[in-house]
Amino acid sequence: MAEFLSQFRNFGLRSAIDIIVVAVVFYQFYMLIKRTRAVQLVKGVMVLLAVSLLAKYFQLTSISWLLDKLLEVFFIAIPVVFQPELRKALEQLGRGRFFTRHPSTPGVDTLEQVTEELVRCTQVLSKNRIGALIVLERQTGVQDFVETGIKIDGVVSSEFLVNIFIPNTPLHDGAVIIRRDRVAAAGCFLPLSVNPAINKELGTRHRAALGLTEITDSLALVVSEETGAISIGIDGALTRFTDEKSLRELLLKELDIKSIPSSVIPFWRW
Repeated sequence: MAEFLSQFRNFGLRSAIDIIVVAVVFYQFYMLIKRTRAVQLVKGVMVLLAVSLLAKYFQLTSISWLLDKLLEVFFIAIPVVFQPELRKALEQLGRGRFFTRHPSTPGVDTLEQVTEELVRCTQVLSKNRIGALIVLERQTGVQDFVETGIKIDGVVSSEFLVNIFIPNTPLHDGAVIIRRDRVAAAGCFLPLSVNPAINKELGTRHRAALGLTEITDSLALVVSEETGAISIGIDGALTRFTDEKSLRELLLKELDIKSIPSSVIPFWRW
């Protein structure tokens, strides 16, 4: 105890600045990878570290040795896995944009408005049998797929989305990705599902919706060009022939907007 108090007395301004700088750098790096699937790897490594510490505490020799070897492999592989994020971080640092303010989470009213705009948009597209694919990003980031399209950063509105998917326009052939209350990008390429059990009647849009929802927790809205049917993909499953009321209820439920206060995200949902 005396040793701890002695170290605390030596804590000065220099130590405080050191801790703050390290904390800010880690925070900015986390915000950089938060919108990508790499954050899931970080969570996995943290779980392994926690289990490894518990194994050492309870003197579980075999488990501790195995986890140590796994962590060694992970730490060697991290520079390879995080290569795009590290390159982006260095580019932003060179441009002086690394230490930037990150947007807050939209409030309940804003997300309810986004939901209504999406419902109106899909109804118009369905009525006119205009094919469309709209992705709603949730906890797992899809920045990798945003980079494949044309960045927009526009307000979500029914008229805007309908105009994007009008046939023979530059951005109609691809997916629109919505992040929070903004249209992040359009004309994006998504991975196709390789599930052999998929209905053979489903086209490329439906397979892309399933492919993305199989590897992320995103929501995917699909409007069929042939039938005008509205489908929604969640967790690798597709709910087809969704009517207006069911679509609204499903979006409100899955976005879970009524359980999260404005600009506040519980730490367990990071």
